[in-house]
Amino acid sequence: MGNAQKKGTGTSSGVASPARSRAREGNPGNSEGKKTALVNGAYTAESERRRDEAETGNTGTHGGVNLDAPAGDLPPALARLKNEGNMLFKNGQFGHALEKYTQAIDGYTESGIDSPEDLCILYSNRAACFLKDGNCTDCIQDCTSALELRPFTLKPLLRRAMAYESLERYRMAYVDYKTVLQIDSSVQAAHDSVHRITKQLMEQDGPDWREKLPEIPNVPISAQQHRREEPSAEVLQARAARAEEEKARKAEARFNLLKQEGNDLVKRGEFEKAVEKYRECIALKPTECSVYTNRALCFLKLDRFAEARQDCDSALQIEPDNKKAFYRRALAHKGLKDFLSSSSDLQEVLRLDPNVREAEQELQEVTVLLRESLLETNTQG
Repeated sequence: MGNAQKKGTGTSSGVASPARSRAREGNPGNSEGKKTALVNGAYTAESERRRDEAETGNTGTHGGVNLDAPAGDLPPALARLKNEGNMLFKNGQFGHALEKYTQAIDGYTESGIDSPEDLCILYSNRAACFLKDGNCTDCIQDCTSALELRPFTLKPLLRRAMAYESLERYRMAYVDYKTVLQIDSSVQAAHDSVHRITKQLMEQDGPDWREKLPEIPNVPISAQQHRREEPSAEVLQARAARAEEEKARKAEARFNLLKQEGNDLVKRGEFEKAVEKYRECIALKPTECSVYTNRALCFLKLDRFAEARQDCDSALQIEPDNKKAFYRRALAHKGLKDFLSSSSDLQEVLRLDPNVREAEQELQEVTVLLRESLLETNTQG
């Protein structure tokens, strides 16, 4: 930030003013935190600008701002500090704005006044400065202080969620974003962030990611912001598309997990259990060729040759040149004593890849069996 900040340590309304000395000593994670926030897409410049204007309440330059205007129940001196902070924030001077908000917080503590709403706003405004500077740790602390004063306040919740996401604390960010949407379901940035973080949590925690989340608080009706207008067709369409994408991602994650479990069971020789895992995989993704060939291998090991042949047929409908499907169908034909079909499949394997030694050896054996079968048939005739 580059500015020395004065921080108070007193309390008011039961809330301590957090220490911030490490932020002013050049927090080594500040610039990195800011980059992460932008890379993660937690907020855009335009949405941030609009939110900052709404928070600070000033939209003019120094010449158009009354720095002595009343600010809630704050005494005139503290109101001026807050107004100066708002003006500096609006002009992009976040370090100087942070100084003003800090002085106002310290002055609030020393004045002995009791106005939790005003103190909540000061903490929230200072948190916005920390977030702009990439100091996500102190942003979280100030937002938490603001929420202790006024639970379920929208802006501190949203800023804390952004800071959590920037620090890759995705579970905490998810909870805050979902709480924001309980308060005001029209916050599109929260919808987008929940959509994005869900993917991160699925990759991080697997299909049971919801069970690892902290409890999401229930927002009282009195804190919810009800809106009369119905969502537009574009919004509804976007929500439906996001729901479909989330459903597809969940199915893909579930499929990959089941397939890996099936493969592990095959390695341990537990073929019956592996068959069940592959059956679930096929229900999720019936066009995945490898699942059919994997299950065919299990059926071969269990001497269920007709089922193995059927799975190989399904695999070849998806990938007509799949060597593994031809080879395992040849083994299934062999188990069913259809040596002519087995020989034909083995020759197809060698046509696709002449270097498959197993196919050469099987073809030699099947050729002998075919001759013996024909000789036995002729003898019986």
